[in-house]
Amino acid sequence: MKEAIRVFKALSDPTRLRILLLLLKRELCVCELMFILKMEQSRVSHQLRILKDADLVEDLRESRWIIYRIPAAMKKSLAGLLGEGLEGKLKESEAAKKDRANLRICLREEVRGKHSYL
Repeated sequence: MKEAIRVFKALSDPTRLRILLLLLKRELCVCELMFILKMEQSRVSHQLRILKDADLVEDLRESRWIIYRIPAAMKKSLAGLLGEGLEGKLKESEAAKKDRANLRICLREEVRGKHSYL
């Protein structure tokens, strides 16, 4: 029961839902999420920590980058939780549309390659 509550609490925040929708499309690092969401690093990292604690996302090291993604098993669970109707409504929200446009710009401008944490 505690795990289910943690998942639903994590899903109850608009920013975390936006992050999940982006991660359903592709794996992203914090700097890319900052660019897309137009948020500070501390806020993005905080939301990712909550999603990670709920086992909705995982991170992996790729060279000097920490990349966030939704585990394969969780993708299936999310599809079941959200259902097609709700997921469709989320994807068609203005915030989600803006995020997808920013994602395209982020990839075109290669934001990850421009950031250095050294």
